[in-house]
Amino acid sequence: MTLTRLGPGVIAGLACLQLVSLVAAQDAPSAQVSMPQSSSEHVSVSSSQGLTLQDAVQRALTSYPTVRIALERVLAARANVGLTRTQYLPQVNLLWQTNRSTYNNIAGLLMPQGVVPSLSGPVLANTSGTSVWGSAGGLLVNWEPTRFGYRKAEVAAAQAGSDAAVDRLALTKLDVASAAASAYLAVAAVHEQIKSAEADLSRRGAFANTIHVLVANQLRPGADASQADAEVAASRTRLIQVQTLEKVNLAALAELLGLPSRQILLDAEPLLAAPSNLELATFAATAHPSALEQSHLWGQAQAQQRVWSRAYLPRFSLEGSVSGRGSGVQPDGTLLEGTNGLGPDRENWAVGIQATFAAFDYFSIREQKKIAAANERAQQLNYQNTIVSLNTQVEQARAQLEGAMQTALNTPVQLAAARAAESQARARYQAGLANIAEATQALALLQQAEAQDVLARIGVWQTLLGISAAQGDLTPFLRQLSGAH
Repeated sequence: MTLTRLGPGVIAGLACLQLVSLVAAQDAPSAQVSMPQSSSEHVSVSSSQGLTLQDAVQRALTSYPTVRIALERVLAARANVGLTRTQYLPQVNLLWQTNRSTYNNIAGLLMPQGVVPSLSGPVLANTSGTSVWGSAGGLLVNWEPTRFGYRKAEVAAAQAGSDAAVDRLALTKLDVASAAASAYLAVAAVHEQIKSAEADLSRRGAFANTIHVLVANQLRPGADASQADAEVAASRTRLIQVQTLEKVNLAALAELLGLPSRQILLDAEPLLAAPSNLELATFAATAHPSALEQSHLWGQAQAQQRVWSRAYLPRFSLEGSVSGRGSGVQPDGTLLEGTNGLGPDRENWAVGIQATFAAFDYFSIREQKKIAAANERAQQLNYQNTIVSLNTQVEQARAQLEGAMQTALNTPVQLAAARAAESQARARYQAGLANIAEATQALALLQQAEAQDVLARIGVWQTLLGISAAQGDLTPFLRQLSGAH
């Protein structure tokens, strides 16, 4: 599953999507048909031993692969900081070699290359194919006491990258936790829709049976029985649709939790209660993981700019060397016997300072500085745009919460009126004072009111989740949910 940061509109839109799938019910009566048994594959809702939303979030954070991937990237970024700091250490190189070779030397220039071995010593008058032993060993220490801020800027860039990786881990956890909570709410909402669809099918079936009795006694026309049969079939179709939707949503939740869907048992009872405390935390966009990540990436771009600003400066190295060489031939061409030359017999030491300056690197470094400056400006704009976007998301989420709360207060009134209307319409139809269209319309309104009432209550939690996700911290949402138990 590809996870993206959930905007408040996506969270709040879940309720509408679930509602459309259920409220597509139109009016029509039902027939004398046996009721289907409640599907045993439904997600059971248990208040005693089920999986709570908090448990689902925690399991997703420990099981979903993207969290572990982000954690490994944090470890890699931290190791990169340590690697960059090793530039402060001196370089120490050790060498030992033993060879057997001829000793013929010749005067003249040899262009730099890596094929012909170098040969030291005087040029002898004669040439010989005889070989002698040779040896060499040494130690070279090279240390740059200062790079005029170049290494410091590189370490700062690596540290900013490490901090950005930590922020990305926090943002990944927020995405996964939000996705798990949203998937949990979606499953709970569909489960309640199934209850509503089953109740609707039961009412329509009972009403259809009554119509068939009236038709059999020639108190109602046969067309009413046919329309009732169609209504029962349509109600059963809606039940099948929401049962299918439940399986789809449950599979999405199971993927996040790393569990087979058949093992998931929800404890969604707290979601049917109103939040006990709606005090929203103050929001600072600069503290959001997304803003922190962009801030550190901006800092990394600034550090890269400082790196190239110091790259053109000369480099100074302190060097120290201890070495020795041995040869099986004398400067006059006399060959030494036995193992002479296998070990060094001439030793040297040296200390010094070396300065290097690549003058013509100026042109490439100038272009690199332009690239770094453009990247720094782009990252600054990214940061500013992120702040604006986060503030907008929180403002939208707060507006959606206000609407969700008002809806949740209104749906009980709608439900009570729909129940009364359905009861009165059914009684009027049986008394011959109303036609079947009025009765089936009342049944449809009741089914719609039941679905909207449940979705409105869960919708409040969905919008609270949207606010917490937009603010970058699900703790207030989970705390409010715990208070609903």
